[in-house]
Amino acid sequence: MVPPKISLLKLTQGETIRRLYEQHHVVQDMLVPMKYLQKSIEAFQNEIKVYPLWLCPFILPSHPGMVHPKGNEAELYVDIGAYGEPKTKHFDAKASMRHLEKFVRDVHGFQMLYADCYMSREEFWGMFDGSLYHKLRDKLNCKNAFPEVYDKICKAARH
Repeated sequence: MVPPKISLLKLTQGETIRRLYEQHHVVQDMLVPMKYLQKSIEAFQNEIKVYPLWLCPFILPSHPGMVHPKGNEAELYVDIGAYGEPKTKHFDAKASMRHLEKFVRDVHGFQMLYADCYMSREEFWGMFDGSLYHKLRDKLNCKNAFPEVYDKICKAARH
């Protein structure tokens, strides 16, 4: 016997368990420019206070697609991962994550698509560059065949 996939467990959990997990557990990965690392750690501290944080620096190349630096040059980014139980007294999953998402958008960062996402469609496409994605969906006639990425990952679209 092997352990079941997390995706299967998420599909079969009841609403009460889903809400409890959402309010008492965080799985977040945010990609931010290295120059904003200190401000990012402070934002995570203020909103969720989950430690230890995963910090993984990487070079984000300037290639077409949904995730690329603001300019035309590759840039040093850092993946900040927070996995665990929030320790802030004021933690509210939706409000706290929306504050973090706004901070990340403001510094031209990105949220990993498997993390809990509370952004509106407009906010989501403000974070990610959808120009190539939407062009290909049109060209390949995918609009009626497959849901848009936002509808697959965002809590507002799924619940």
